[in-house]
Amino acid sequence: MSDIGDWFRSIPAITRYWFAATVAVPLIGKLGLISPAYFVLWPEAFLYRFQIWRPITATFFFPVGPGTGFLYLVNLYFLYQYSTRLETGAFDGRPADYLFMLLFNWICIVVSFSLLFWLLMIPLIMSVLYVWAQLNRDMIVSFWFGTRFKACYLPWVILGFNYIIGGSVINELIGNLVGHLYFFLMFRYPMDLGGRNFLSTPQFLYRWLPSRRGGVSGFGMPPASVRRAADQNGGGGRHNWGQGFRLGDQ
Repeated sequence: MSDIGDWFRSIPAITRYWFAATVAVPLIGKLGLISPAYFVLWPEAFLYRFQIWRPITATFFFPVGPGTGFLYLVNLYFLYQYSTRLETGAFDGRPADYLFMLLFNWICIVVSFSLLFWLLMIPLIMSVLYVWAQLNRDMIVSFWFGTRFKACYLPWVILGFNYIIGGSVINELIGNLVGHLYFFLMFRYPMDLGGRNFLSTPQFLYRWLPSRRGGVSGFGMPPASVRRAADQNGGGGRHNWGQGFRLGDQ
């Protein structure tokens, strides 16, 4: 048990709380301590009965059973792996920025799914995985049966994989689209296309979760405009964009 405790405490803080809630809420529903009907995002109950907790519980709940257990475990693994890699890589030392990304993606998913579906766990996980894949897009990753491809294709491979093992294409597709929206507005449009920055982390999050060091680092390959500017300056001003990870590496 001490080994499990050490492993759990080694998970970065935001990912640790997200992972724990994604284990605890389905377990509560499975044990019948609270009816799973109170966990899903039911628009009528949320809007007209003021059951305001539903968008939050729907983010962590998944109906675990004989036909869905494997899908749940696979996506729990994706949550642990790619949230940890983002939080300790691209967002290392910047917990407020990482929490803001999760909140932005979550709000977009709630708006998208309020009229479509009731469970938000997989879309939020896929949105995080998509951001990681774009920040490490040229890295070669390995998947099941030794298949190898660039990381930028990973979200779409997992979309097909989840569908085969019983998932819904809508879940993964919405997650990918939301992840793309965040990546485009935060990185691609302002850095590569020279546009304005539409997203910025609120100051109250910095006061709550102060940064441990300045700047966001570890983004794999800088956008083309940044590379061109650095080349014109004789290599000065380069950022430490870091490296990605192979799928399945610890």
